[in-house]
Amino acid sequence: MTVLGDCLGGLGQIPCCPCFPNPFRSVEQGYVGMISRFGRFYKSVDPGLNNVNPMTEEIRFVKTMMQVINVNDMRIMTKDNVNLTIDAVIYWHIIDPFQAVYSVSNIDAALMERAQTTVRAVLGQKALQDCIENRDEIANDIEEIISGPARSWGVKVESVLIKDLQFSRELQESLSSAAQAKRLGESKIISAQAEVESAKLMREAADILNSPAAIQIRYLETMQQMSKSSGSKVIFMPFDSKGLVNPELEKLTTPNLIAN
Repeated sequence: MTVLGDCLGGLGQIPCCPCFPNPFRSVEQGYVGMISRFGRFYKSVDPGLNNVNPMTEEIRFVKTMMQVINVNDMRIMTKDNVNLTIDAVIYWHIIDPFQAVYSVSNIDAALMERAQTTVRAVLGQKALQDCIENRDEIANDIEEIISGPARSWGVKVESVLIKDLQFSRELQESLSSAAQAKRLGESKIISAQAEVESAKLMREAADILNSPAAIQIRYLETMQQMSKSSGSKVIFMPFDSKGLVNPELEKLTTPNLIAN
């Protein structure tokens, strides 16, 4: 049979003999050819033109490029009994064509079923708030669980992405109200803290300004400003004005007053 197939293949190469099969089969880039002889795997061939015996051999093309599985509109119940609808996407590609062809009959369906089961199991253990806030972490957990069985099928799962989480309108309004109330409470806390700090500063400033030294400095500054202006002035000094001025401050400021 092999010799007969070679002879027929040789005749098929002649352009004038269309009745005989052409033994050369083209494998496109991004694919691998799996050749079986009498129903048993014989060898794999790379992209290009390959000779296949038309009588004894068959070729099957296996896609090795990156592929995508969409898990759409999948309904899930979370740990806190909230119904969600999830949209996810899985990126994968075949790394072992032999395992992908001969260990599972339909690799796409197997991955889809595994992905749906894993997504439902992982999100079923999470509360709603975790599902919303920790999408990347949940996607990594799903990827780790799927990667084990997928590797035994000759498949590598590159990444899992959660595209969207949908829930009822009533739940959306409830979450929005809760978030708004939280922001309002935080703003009130910040405002109260600012008022407390302001009161502390005002109290400290009042204590400083009420000290004798501060009163003396303000008294002397006022006299200096009055002396700079033009025109004659009559200043009524208190009887105990000498006691208002600290002797040391009086020594420092008296020359300035005389000069002015």
